[in-house]
Amino acid sequence: MRKIILNVAVSLDGFIEDANGSYDWCLTDQDYGMTDFFSHVDTMFIGRKSYELLINADDRHVFPGIKKYVFSDTLAQTQYQEIEVVPRAKFAEAVKEIRELPGGDIWLFGGADLVSAFVSNNLIDELLLAIHPVILSSGKPLFKDLKERINLELIDSKTYDTGLIQARYLKKAGI
Repeated sequence: MRKIILNVAVSLDGFIEDANGSYDWCLTDQDYGMTDFFSHVDTMFIGRKSYELLINADDRHVFPGIKKYVFSDTLAQTQYQEIEVVPRAKFAEAVKEIRELPGGDIWLFGGADLVSAFVSNNLIDELLLAIHPVILSSGKPLFKDLKERINLELIDSKTYDTGLIQARYLKKAGI
């Protein structure tokens, strides 16, 4: 079965965007391990709002060769062959079917509502957090509306000269 990996930029205080919805605090001066990550990934799960940001910026080609699934109740279809819409009502069923297809790892890109749904349904195999050296103090939190504690095990980390820390976690065994 294919792994679902949450790979996301997050501020030190746990936000994935600032109070204005901006990502201008994300460091982009280096690769930060993304080339290696993309060598294992061929599929992307994305929420509607994040999808619209990509399309509005005309960045749908930013991740070439990656099949994209947009989870939405309001979006019926897209005009792009490499992007398929999955109704949120069929969320769990669709994820199970996609995981069983042949291929590489699956990148859970976001947004926050989709991430929370995946966490709540125990569908994330690995968390790869790019922790940026900034405290935003407000914005959109990475995790919201979770009902229980989830213990994680740090399996790898890398610190970059910019202060960014990339931390890789798995759910702790037996939990």
